[in-house]
Amino acid sequence: MRVVSLAPSATNVVAALDAADRLVGATTHCSADAPAVGGWLNPDYEAVADCDPDVVLTSDDLQADIRDDLRDRGFDVHHTEPATLDNVLASFAAIGAAVGLPERGERLEADCRERVDVVRAGAPDDRPVVYCEEWADPPMAAGNWVPDAVEAAGGRYPFVDAGERSREVDPAAVRDTDPGHAVVHICGTGEQTDADPAARWGLDAEVHVVDDSLLNQPSPRLVDGIEALARRLRDD
Repeated sequence: MRVVSLAPSATNVVAALDAADRLVGATTHCSADAPAVGGWLNPDYEAVADCDPDVVLTSDDLQADIRDDLRDRGFDVHHTEPATLDNVLASFAAIGAAVGLPERGERLEADCRERVDVVRAGAPDDRPVVYCEEWADPPMAAGNWVPDAVEAAGGRYPFVDAGERSREVDPAAVRDTDPGHAVVHICGTGEQTDADPAARWGLDAEVHVVDDSLLNQPSPRLVDGIEALARRLRDD
């Protein structure tokens, strides 16, 4: 199949399926050896058409209009909108099926679920509070699947319920929870950020700056992030 991916998460799922050779187009935000077809939120529809795809992959509510535009233009679009960790893991099999590799997709989902279960089984009884910051100005506590990721890694996350969108937080409310760890994963920066909530707000917390894809991206990178976070919490 000829696949165009308009979401970095979907591109990484396709790569994890060992199917990167099926990518005939991807956005400039994707890590793929494929022709660029514009950005994540501003793809070039004519460039997509030139790729002659069998399926176009999109993700997240922010791409819902793009999905609808492409379907109106006659493209077969597979859209994922995961909100929780379980949704993220289930999307791997769904994307596998969409690109013609259902068995690989099911195997990838099963392998990732097993990895998460192994991490969860080693969680300590005394769970530290973990604050995860997705944006610094204004300060945004990460939502969606991040609360689930923190729980799986062995922490407590009293800032946003799993499945809810990231939201602005009051520094005083964060201080009141007395977090032992602050994880900084500013969207779109990789690890290039000087945001430090502990220094800004006087928190007595260990600060971890991580690549944003480890927590922000609904792909196997999230499972890597859960494993990495668990190691940091248990080194405390």
